[in-house]
Amino acid sequence: MSTKRRNSGPEMGHDAFLDIVANLVGILIILVVVLGSQSKQVLDEADPAPVQEMATDDQMSTLAQYAMKAASAQADSDRLEASIKLYEAKLDAQRQKRGMLLDLVSEAESAWEEMKADLDQAKVQQAARWSSKQKLEAQLASVRGERERLENVDTPTVQIAHLPTPMAKTVFGDEVHFRLKGNQLSVIPLDGLLRQLERDLKLAFAGKREGRQNSVVGPVRGYLCRYEFEKNRGLTSRGGRVAMATEIRPVRFVFEPVEEPFGQSMDVILSGRSQLDIELAGRDPATTTVTIWVYPDSYRAFRKLKEHLYAKGFATAARPLAADQKITASPYGSRSAAQ
Repeated sequence: MSTKRRNSGPEMGHDAFLDIVANLVGILIILVVVLGSQSKQVLDEADPAPVQEMATDDQMSTLAQYAMKAASAQADSDRLEASIKLYEAKLDAQRQKRGMLLDLVSEAESAWEEMKADLDQAKVQQAARWSSKQKLEAQLASVRGERERLENVDTPTVQIAHLPTPMAKTVFGDEVHFRLKGNQLSVIPLDGLLRQLERDLKLAFAGKREGRQNSVVGPVRGYLCRYEFEKNRGLTSRGGRVAMATEIRPVRFVFEPVEEPFGQSMDVILSGRSQLDIELAGRDPATTTVTIWVYPDSYRAFRKLKEHLYAKGFATAARPLAADQKITASPYGSRSAAQ
């Protein structure tokens, strides 16, 4: 038979004591927490508030000046940047215009070269037609002269021609040039050819090509002028100033008819109704010299022509040429010597 154990009195009193102690400790902890929180709040309220420093009037004035300078500098910078962009835009526009002008100049030069080639060909064709016309007119005049001669045939009179002993003198007055070849006389239109040559040189002066060059002008009255010239560009000094200058110097001229034979026969020349009479009409024999470029096959005809001119009062200068030689001239040539 079991027996029930009963708790004794001292053990029950010990447990109750422990419960009371635990409750007291909990209350103390709560009080400590509450007091700590209140103490922190009091300490925070006791700390002095930070004092804010105020700027003086001088400092504010200085700061305002710096601010104005900064704003002015920023405005200047913006204005300068805008000006630079504007100048760059203008420079690009000028570059484009310059490129367009250079292209136009190049196209114009190419067009001029093509037109000049076409013009030279047209001149040669025109000269050929003109020469054919002159040749037919000369033949017609020769036939008319022969007819008149046959109609008025008389017993020939023998006449001894006498010319004074010739004395040569250098020509400085008016000079007219003729060519006598194959017993045919033709006028060399120097003045007309030289005027065209002067215009041609002005065009060459405006071009870009340099060095020795060849060109041709004419025809004028059946003659062409082929010439050479040198074009150089370099520094020159004028009045103490150095600058770039362009120089054109003619080197050589060649005068020749468009086709051979060319000119009027001696019968037409001596008839008094020829190109010789037209060319000498209105000229003063005292100041005019007739220069004849004569070939070996026409020396006899030159003798007759000289007598004919002497009868009219004109001095004559002879320029003998070889059979295959052309009429040439240069800036450094000599003057004719008349008799």
